[in-house]
Amino acid sequence: MKTIPMHLNVNGEDYHIMVKPNQVLLDVLRDDLELTGTKEGCGLGKCGACTVLLDKRPVHSCLVLALQADGCEITTIEGIGGKQLHPLQESFVEKGAIQCGFCTPGMITTAKALLDENPNPSEEDIKLAIAGNLCRCTGYHKIVDAIHSCTCESLKASKEGRDD
Repeated sequence: MKTIPMHLNVNGEDYHIMVKPNQVLLDVLRDDLELTGTKEGCGLGKCGACTVLLDKRPVHSCLVLALQADGCEITTIEGIGGKQLHPLQESFVEKGAIQCGFCTPGMITTAKALLDENPNPSEEDIKLAIAGNLCRCTGYHKIVDAIHSCTCESLKASKEGRDD
C-alpha cells in the first residue's frame, strides 16, 4: 500500500511523516511517534482510552484517520504538563482517581479540554464531559472529585483556606 506525506504538530513538535491512507491517528502516535501514553482500549471509540486533543478538542484517536489530522495540533497525555505534572495530573494522584491507570490519559485529556473551555464546570458538566471515557476501577466519584478540585472556584477556595 502506498504511503502519503503528512504534517502533524504533536505536543508542540512538528513531524513530517509518511502514513498509509487507512492508518488511524492512534497507531501513528503509538507506533510511528512512540508516544505510548495514549492507550488502545476497544478500537471502536467506545471506551475513551485513546482520547487526545485535536486542535484542543477531545477525540477518540482510534476513530480518526491520520490523514484527517494533517496540519492539525495534537496534544497527548505526554504533552499535558510537560516536565512537571499538570494540576489535573496531580489532582488525580492526590484524590486516588488512578487505579490501574489505563483510562487515565484519556480522562485527563478530556478533563483538560473541559476546563480550558469552562473553568468552572458543575459536577453535571464534568460527568457529561467524561461520559465517553470508561473506567472499570474507580467508580468515577474520585475522578469527578479530582477534576472538580481543579476548577477555578475550587482552586480559589483552596488558596483562601491556606491564607487563614
